Amino acid sequence: MSAASAAMRQSRISRGAALARLALRIGGRYVARSPKLLFASVEHRAELRHDLAYRSADEVAEELGSMKGVLMKLGQMASYIYDDMPLTFRAAMSRLQHRAAPMTPELAASVIRQELAGEPEQLFREWDPLPFAAASIGQVHRAITRDGRAVAVKVQYPGIARSITSDLRNVGLLRRVVGAAFPGLDTRSFVDEVSDRLREEVDYVREAESQEVFARYYDGHPVIRVPHVVPELSTARVLTSELVSGSSFDDLLTWDQHEKDLAAETIHRFVFRSLYRLHAFNGDPHPGNYLFHGDGRVTFLDFGLTKMFTDADLKPLIDAVRCLVFEKDYEAFRAALEQAGFLKPGAPVPTQLVVDRFGQFYGTVLQDAPMTITPAYASAIVRRFFDARGPLAPYSDVPREYVIMQRINLGLYALLGSLNATANWRRIAEEIWPFRNGPPSTPIGEAEARWEATRASTTLEKVIKN
Repeated sequence: MSAASAAMRQSRISRGAALARLALRIGGRYVARSPKLLFASVEHRAELRHDLAYRSADEVAEELGSMKGVLMKLGQMASYIYDDMPLTFRAAMSRLQHRAAPMTPELAASVIRQELAGEPEQLFREWDPLPFAAASIGQVHRAITRDGRAVAVKVQYPGIARSITSDLRNVGLLRRVVGAAFPGLDTRSFVDEVSDRLREEVDYVREAESQEVFARYYDGHPVIRVPHVVPELSTARVLTSELVSGSSFDDLLTWDQHEKDLAAETIHRFVFRSLYRLHAFNGDPHPGNYLFHGDGRVTFLDFGLTKMFTDADLKPLIDAVRCLVFEKDYEAFRAALEQAGFLKPGAPVPTQLVVDRFGQFYGTVLQDAPMTITPAYASAIVRRFFDARGPLAPYSDVPREYVIMQRINLGLYALLGSLNATANWRRIAEEIWPFRNGPPSTPIGEAEARWEATRASTTLEKVIKN
């Protein structure tokens, strides 16, 4: 088998067969161990089950890591969003956030050669043939440009576009996988929307454009940084950006609570500001896409799954927040949810039930007071989102245009919950909501307000000059 085919099975049949073989191996392992489980002592039985779960989870992670593409992306999502997943599986799946099996230096060089018409050692003053990160679509190498800039060069896996196409054609398999990992979710709209975004993700030209939208908007921001793209060294399968060094999310977990709270505030501001002010969402919020620098400074990476929104898209969401949080007009809140498509119009359920069900997703901003987002709180939000048995389940849905947004929200809760982050989330949100434009509520908010004033002044000067 060639290096390329070893790194990635491309056809729909071979990828589906690989998953089937994996399921058979795991099932056979449990059958083989069942007599031992039956006759073992209680203590030994628990030990045997733990060993089985660990070996099975490890094998699943290894398989998804080698297959990359859509299935690896689903494994990444499950590892940080779905807290009710058994700990052994979450631990194994979390490996997919940071690393996957890389391609060989020769194979990576061949992609550079095809895309940039030269050997890496000729195109760059320095080139590290070993990647420092490998994920679902490509792997990243350190390099120094001919003019001395330190850069990160993301090289797409050969055949990944074909592999993703193969996975996306296997709609039945994907819906079963999504349904098993996220029970209660409308798998049709989820798979359709994520499929469209993943098709875009393999186009690094589109990703470069999206990354530059964020990078230009956040230029000079006191705590948010997005690396700029180096366009002359970027193509459809190679994306070169400024190299940024920092600490990982796992490192952040070892820092003191004050630093965790500052980082959480920055992530929260990035998500809310990007949506309500930039009208854009970075749809891939897993922990491997953040670098931390202390004092609340965070670098945001990977913009392949970017979703842009219009004023019309955001209007019902803004109406829902205003009606629920400020005006306490619950019938208008319900109407906004119906307009957005989250609730079927005329559903035979009382409005109070709608408020109880959907109001939980606004729990962090309902009260003007500090709140700690705990892992238990984040898990409750996810369970409520995927609740397929509640009285509202037959009448509620996630419209396709908001699928990526809901993924961000769940990912945000999961991340902040893992940090046990505390803040007055309501005051921070009021700074950013366009219908409030509240005053700064934290030191980071004060610095952000100064940055925004400078941006507005610079923009005005440009308009006057033109």
